[in-house]
Amino acid sequence: MVSKEYKMKKQKISEVKELKIVKTETKSSRIMMFVLIFALVAGIISYIIKRDYIISLGFFFFIIIIFPVYRYFSKKLSDSGRIRRIEEVFPDFLQLMSSNLRAGITIDKAMLLSARPEFSPLDAEIQKTGKDIVTGKDIEVALIDMSKRINSEKIHKTILLIISGIKAGGNLAVLLEETAVNMRERNFVEKRAASNVLMYAIFIFVAVAIGAPALFSLSTILVGVLTKLLSGLPTISASTTINMPFTLSKINISVAFIEYFSIVFIIAIDILASLILGLVMKGEEKEGLKYTIPLIIASIAVFFVMKILLGNFMAGMF
Repeated sequence: MVSKEYKMKKQKISEVKELKIVKTETKSSRIMMFVLIFALVAGIISYIIKRDYIISLGFFFFIIIIFPVYRYFSKKLSDSGRIRRIEEVFPDFLQLMSSNLRAGITIDKAMLLSARPEFSPLDAEIQKTGKDIVTGKDIEVALIDMSKRINSEKIHKTILLIISGIKAGGNLAVLLEETAVNMRERNFVEKRAASNVLMYAIFIFVAVAIGAPALFSLSTILVGVLTKLLSGLPTISASTTINMPFTLSKINISVAFIEYFSIVFIIAIDILASLILGLVMKGEEKEGLKYTIPLIIASIAVFFVMKILLGNFMAGMF
């Protein structure tokens, strides 16, 4: 009877998992269809504005390529945020479990009672680990499995220290309490270090979002002005000799090339700057990926605004 109920429960779980997989695949196909339609519309609009097949095809393929890249980095950032939330509440979990052990509760029950909703998303991992210990799995193996599922280097090292203390025969309650205190002190030091480097992060942001786009827009305007000035100079024949240390000739670089060149380099600088910001503020380059889109939007906006302002200023002078 028990085995039959177990099989039915297992079958229901498998059906729920299959239903979730089907829903995920359906959602992904709908999103991909939306992206294709959006890319096609963007390509048509760009062709109507520029009347250039190359630019319209570039818009089309750029949107299609950027979508999987965006989903990949979005998933990475989501996983990173999940790990960070777990690391923040992990000392509280250790403190609560230590209190439960001091109250005379067994390890498995102490872990299950420590799975509070406010520890989310750590509570699901705690429950799974507690159930593993209840079903007979060794506590050391269960803790190692939990650290692998969480995928945090900081928590993995903390669990290894706890396991070493257990093997050495230490008091688990005292060990967990001391580990929680050390983790809180480490988190405090990391936050203090992040506040100390805040000025460096502000300087990088201002230099990348304002300084670089302003200089690129200035170079675009200067090329346009020099092209206009030199086009009005009289042509000099090859037989004419002028004793001058330099000569002026026609500029072969177009303003459109300088503009595209500037936009590409602004985007590249923004991506590198976001990685540097993540390294400076959080200690990991991937943490700065969330600043990439705001930096690109701000930089491109500053580039075009400065281009319009400088263009109007130069037009009044010449």
